[in-house]
Amino acid sequence: QVQLVESGGGLVQAGGSLRLSCAVSGRTVGSYAMAWFRQAPGKEREFVAALSWSGGSTYYGDPAEGRFTISRDYAKNTNYLQMNSLKPGDTAVYYCAAGIIYTDYIAHNKYNYWGQGTQVTVSS
Repeated sequence: QVQLVESGGGLVQAGGSLRLSCAVSGRTVGSYAMAWFRQAPGKEREFVAALSWSGGSTYYGDPAEGRFTISRDYAKNTNYLQMNSLKPGDTAVYYCAAGIIYTDYIAHNKYNYWGQGTQVTVSS
C-alpha cells in the first residue's frame, strides 16, 4: 500500500509563493507517475501538474503553465509543487496523486493513490 502525505499549504498574499511537498511511504514508487490536482469549493477536481515515472516529462494544466513547477526527489521519495505568482483563483485544496500511468496524465481517475490534501489560500 502507498501513502501520500501533503504539506506546505497555507495562507499567502497574491503574488507570493508556496512549495507543496508530497511524501510517499509504504513502498518505493519509482515506477509511478506523480501528479497534483486541486479542488476549490463547488468546483470539480482540476489537473495541475504531473511528472512521468522517469521524471523526464512534465505536464501542466492551464492554470499552472508558466507559474508552477513540479519536481521529484527519488532519494527522499518526495515530490514537490513550486507555486509562484499565486492568484486568489489558485485557492483550493491541493491533492497529491500517484499511479502507474504512461498517457492521459490529466485524468484523475487513472491515479491509484491520493493524499488527504493541503489547503492553499491566496488573499488579494
